[in-house]
Amino acid sequence: MHYARPLARLIAELEKLPGIGPKSALRLAFYLLRAPQDEVETLAQAIREVKERVVACRVCFNFAEEELCPICRDGRRDRGLLCVVAEPRDLMALERTHEYRGVYHVLGGVISPMEGIGPEHLRMRELVERIQTGEVREVILATNPTAEGDATALYVAWLLKPLGVTVSKIAFGLPVGGDLDYADQATLIQALEGRRPL
Repeated sequence: MHYARPLARLIAELEKLPGIGPKSALRLAFYLLRAPQDEVETLAQAIREVKERVVACRVCFNFAEEELCPICRDGRRDRGLLCVVAEPRDLMALERTHEYRGVYHVLGGVISPMEGIGPEHLRMRELVERIQTGEVREVILATNPTAEGDATALYVAWLLKPLGVTVSKIAFGLPVGGDLDYADQATLIQALEGRRPL
């Protein structure tokens, strides 16, 4: 199909976004064409603003608008409890639980030899420096249960073991409300291995 050049460019740019295929890009582009001008301007301004104003927190590497993110500025957080995550979106998922009261360290990805990402490409050195201050008593590894996430967690545990800090990993298993007969074998194994006494 032939579209006006600006529309074709918008569709092509939208397709570059993760999770957006050709049909979704087309729907979004047509939506934006029909949307009121002020709505489109607000969206464009929000995109510009996030690129101009959002930086990495100097301490944990979460998204921040200032030198420190709101979590690192919060004096009520337990600085002895450090949760290591791959990306800021993982941190945000944990924060939505309103249960964790420690601080975080964002690695900036996971070890992935297939993609050419080794430990030297992640914020491992900064993590070790944080542990060496002596303030952290426990590190909780919260990487996804994938080959890359598990490899990253094992590497971090190996890296931190000589530093005398307790290292734990979040448990994985059955979702709340899930049925055993619908769970796959790997999930059931994780649930059994992550069991705890009642």
